[in-house]
This record gives sequence, C-alpha cells and structure tokens, in this order.
Amino acid sequence: MEILTLILVSTVGVGVGLFLSKKNKKTPVIEERQVVLPQENTPITTAPVESSTMVLEARNKAKELILEARDQALRIKTEAEEEARRTRERTMELEKKYAVQRAQIEAKEKDLESKFNSVKQAKELLEKKQEEINSFYEKQQSELQRMANLTKEEAKQQLLVSTDRELAEEKGRRIRQAEEEIKRESEKIAQEILVSTMRFAVSDYIVEYTTSKVKLPDEEMKGRIIGKEGRNIRTFEELTGVDLDMDSSPGEVIISSFDPVRREIAKVSLEKLLTDGRIQPAHIEEVVEKTKSDIEHVMYKEGDNLCHKVGAYNVPKELIQMLGRFKYRFSYGQNMMEHTLEETRLGIAIAYELGANVEIVRLGCLFHDIGKVVTDDEGTHIDLGVDLLKRYKVSEDVVNCVAEHHEDRPFSSIESAIVNLSDHISGARPGARSEDYESYVKRLKELESAAMSFDGVDKAYAVSAGREVRIFVSPDKVDDASTAYLAREIAKKIELEQTYPGVVKVTVIRETRVVETAK
Repeated sequence: MEILTLILVSTVGVGVGLFLSKKNKKTPVIEERQVVLPQENTPITTAPVESSTMVLEARNKAKELILEARDQALRIKTEAEEEARRTRERTMELEKKYAVQRAQIEAKEKDLESKFNSVKQAKELLEKKQEEINSFYEKQQSELQRMANLTKEEAKQQLLVSTDRELAEEKGRRIRQAEEEIKRESEKIAQEILVSTMRFAVSDYIVEYTTSKVKLPDEEMKGRIIGKEGRNIRTFEELTGVDLDMDSSPGEVIISSFDPVRREIAKVSLEKLLTDGRIQPAHIEEVVEKTKSDIEHVMYKEGDNLCHKVGAYNVPKELIQMLGRFKYRFSYGQNMMEHTLEETRLGIAIAYELGANVEIVRLGCLFHDIGKVVTDDEGTHIDLGVDLLKRYKVSEDVVNCVAEHHEDRPFSSIESAIVNLSDHISGARPGARSEDYESYVKRLKELESAAMSFDGVDKAYAVSAGREVRIFVSPDKVDDASTAYLAREIAKKIELEQTYPGVVKVTVIRETRVVETAK
C-alpha cells in the first residue's frame, strides 16, 4: 500500500512538472516596466508576474519529489526483497520440520498399528482361554454335584452357614482384642493427659496453722500492750476476735484464731501499733478499723490478680471481692487461693486435651469453692456458691459445674466432670491438705454459732484453739445480773449439743462506754 502511494505521488509530481513546463513555453513573459511622467515626477508601476521564477521553482520541486520518490521506491523494494528472502527461509525451515514430524508420526502410526494387532491377538487368545476355563469349571461343578449328591444351591447354603459361624467366632475374637487394645490405649492416653496437665500446677504447699507471731522491740512494750488493768489487750481482743498469748514465747506475741482473716487483721494492727507507739483503747479501735479497710482492699486486689492469672475477665466486682477472700481462707490446711489457681490451670489443660468448652471449665474451676467465703447465709458451701452465682447472672453451665463438683448430683456435662477431676487432683495429692483442719474450723464455728444464738449477744469469738469462747453482749440488752445466767446457759448448750476434747471456758463480757466531747 505504501509503495502504491509513493508511485502515485511520483507520477503526479512528474505530471505537474511537465504541465508547468509546457505552459511556460507557450505563454510569453510579460515584464512590467516603470513609466516616469516628467510633468509630475511621479512613478507609475504595475504588478509584474514572475512567471519564469515560478516555473523554475515548480521544476525544481518536481525534480526533488521525483528523486525522493525514486529513493523511497528503491528502499521499499529493497526491504520487500529482504522480507521475501526471510519469508522463504522460514518457509523452508517449516517445511523441513513438517517433513520430520510427518515422518515421526508415520513411524508412530506403524508402531501403534503393530501393538494394536498384538493386543488384538492377545485378547482373542484370552477369550479362548476363558471359554476353556468356563467349560472346565462347569464340568468340575457337575462332577462335584454328582460325587457329593448335593445341588449347587445346597452346597452354597452349607458353605454360607459354615462361613457365618467362622466369621462370628472371628468377629467376637476381634472385638475382644479391640476392646482390650482400646482399654490399654485409653488408660495410656488418660495417664498422658493427667501427667501433662499436672505439669501446669506444680507448686509447693506449707500447711497453714492457726497462730501468727509478732516480734516485740523490748519487754516494756509487752506491758504497754496489756495496759492498765488489761484494758488495752481486752479492747484489742474484743475488736479483732483473736487471743493474744504474751507469755509462751519470749520477745514475741502469739496471735491465735481459727479465722485467718481475723488473724491477719490482728497481726497488721498490732504491728502498726508497735510502730506508732500509741497504744490506748481509742487509738486501737481506730487502727483496727483502718486495717480492716486495708485488708478488704488487699483481698480485692488478690481476687483481681487471681482472675488475670487464669484468664477470666469481665467478672463482676462483687465476685472478685469474694474471690480475694481466698487469700486468707484454707481448706484442710490448703490455701484456697493456691488451690483455686492450681485447679483452674489443671482444668484448662484437660479441657484443651479433651476438646471441651474451655471457658466453662475455666469459670467452673474458678468459682467452685466460692461458697466457702460466704458468711452471711447458712448452708453448705455448694448451695451458698450456687445461690451467689445465680444472683450475679453467671452462666447456667458454670453454675452446674459448681453444683456438681462434689458429685452431689450426676454430671450434666463433660465440663462438670473436668472440674470435679481437677478438684480431686489438686486436693488429693500428697502434702496438699491436712485432714483435721476442716473439722477443727467447723468445731470453732459451731462454738461461735451456739453463743450467737442467744439474745443480747453482740459478738462471739472462739479462741485458744476452741478451749474458750469470749462473748461480748450489748449493755442495753443484758444487765450485770443476767451476765452470769447467760454464761451458764451458753455453757450448757455447748455441753449438750457439741463434742469437744477437754473443757470449754465461756467468758461473757459486758462493757459500758460513755463518750462525751468537750466543745
């Protein structure tokens, strides 16, 4: 297309050149001359037509176009010839490849045809052999029926009966083997799960006792603790509910109480009083109240730390406060904070191994003993814990884990069984608990409950390992004359209803305090 365009342009250029050449030959050149009029001395001119110049320019232009067209045509021709040469070469190469491929295809066709003929012959031979085998099989069947006097169906039925009997025996044997193998494997897997989960709860326990010791800076401080006529020590014991032993250990005060919270409050309060040096009833009362508030804050912080350690979040603040009481509570000598942390870790590990709901197990283990720190109501720690959790809208699945962790009712889920198992692992391992502690605490609480059952009793504390009950009465309800009668009645109630070693001393204290302010 480009070649045709160039040729056409060249032809047109040549034609234009020839046309202008002929026209210049026929048309004379008219030159304009300047005429000067002498009268006015003004030149008069006309517009000359430079015909010869235009013709020369047209010729030169035409020559240039022709030369350019010739060069372009020559270049295009050369390129076309080169392209044609390359095309011929590629065509020859393709023809050679095609010839080679065609020869290869023809060879493969011959090879396939040969193989096809071989397969066809082999197939015909196999079909012939199969016919011979079928004929021989029929003859065998006929001969067997003749010799056994049984038809084919009868022989088949006998064979099936015999096979069924053998299969039943084999099946029973295999089932027994499978059961034994499953039992061995399940025991092995259970042991591996228990061992791997118990690694999460390796800890050391120190059996808790019911006494604490506070060192005295000097012997003079012992007299200041006792106070004039014993009013300081009496006030301290009344406010804290503990028993102070000043004589058993030189240079120390032994604080005795079965309630670890009371014992901790008394210990911290006494240490503050010794540091401050001002030991008097009013200041003792102030320090004890401040210490109680501080201990409540400590217990909340401990409960919050426990929740973070086990990964339990969004727990109501009231339940966190109750969990914090585990720091000063013990179950058979086992600290409940450590026991709960250990059990929860065990439960979470077992839940992961068995594919159970980890969150339900986590909260079930965390709250399983929360009823033990509920002191406002009567009942077992399971009933108290269930009521408390329902009050704060805890999930029903978690409540069921708490209600079933001592197998008081059948397990409703695998999560309940995991909580029960974790509790047993944590509490039953050697050295974790002291069996007599729980019954000891229970006896002390029963002594206090017996005293609190009488009207007019304000506070009651079991001290000296349960050998004494100190009772504080309201002075506006109980007068001095009734104090001795009340002590005798309480002693009689304890003697009739409770079992205890040795004797129990009942001390009833009535104190009237009058406070006036000078303004």
